[in-house]
Amino acid sequence: MRYPCTFCQIVSGETKAEIVYEDDEVLVFRNRLDWVPVMLLVIPKQHVTQEELWRDMGRVGEIAVRMGQEHCPKGFRLVSNFGLEALQSQEHGHVHVLGGAFLGEYA
Repeated sequence: MRYPCTFCQIVSGETKAEIVYEDDEVLVFRNRLDWVPVMLLVIPKQHVTQEELWRDMGRVGEIAVRMGQEHCPKGFRLVSNFGLEALQSQEHGHVHVLGGAFLGEYA
């Protein structure tokens, strides 16, 4: 079965990803980008938009914080982009966990 969404393809196993955590509701995998040492993507397995995800972070928020604490014990950021001008590249709701180095001042 073909899915129109890259993240849905990762959830289905159709597209490969380096998965670091998975449960019935949430999937965490390494981002292909490597701007900082730790770049994880935390997604709900069910396809939702950024706006829908952020209205109720639930388990995704819980797991994002846990992944930050485990992979970036000295500190991390949770970031999401909303829309083209903010460089959102995937419609599937997701949270970036960034860390592993001093991240500098806020953008």
